Amino acid sequence: QVQLAESGGGAVQPGGSLTLSCTASGFAFSKYPMRWHRRRPGKVREYVAYIDSSGGETNYQDSVRGRFIISRDNAKSTVYLQMSSVNPEDTAEYYCNVDILSREYWGQGTQVTVST
Repeated sequence: QVQLAESGGGAVQPGGSLTLSCTASGFAFSKYPMRWHRRRPGKVREYVAYIDSSGGETNYQDSVRGRFIISRDNAKSTVYLQMSSVNPEDTAEYYCNVDILSREYWGQGTQVTVST
C-alpha cells in the first residue's frame, strides 16, 4: 500500500534553516509528481510546493518562494523541502502528498515550530 513518511521537523529560530524529508513506498515513486502542504495553527491545510516526476519542474506558494526549495531523489524514493529564512508564520504541520489515479495520499505530518 502507498505510504508516505515525513521526518525532519522540530524547533528552529527565526531566520534559521531546516530540511524536511518524505520517504515513499508502495508505488512507483519516480513516475509521480509530489507536493508539500502545511497546516498552520487555526488555518486550513495549504499548498506549499510542487515537483514533477523528474525533478525538472518546481512550483511554490508565493509566501515561500525564494526561501524554500523542493527536491527529490528518485533512487531513494524521497522528496525534500529545504526551508531557510524561516519566520513564525512558517510554524505548521508539514505533509507530503501524492495523487495517484485521482486518489490523494498523505503522510502523517511533521511539526515545524519557529520561535525564539
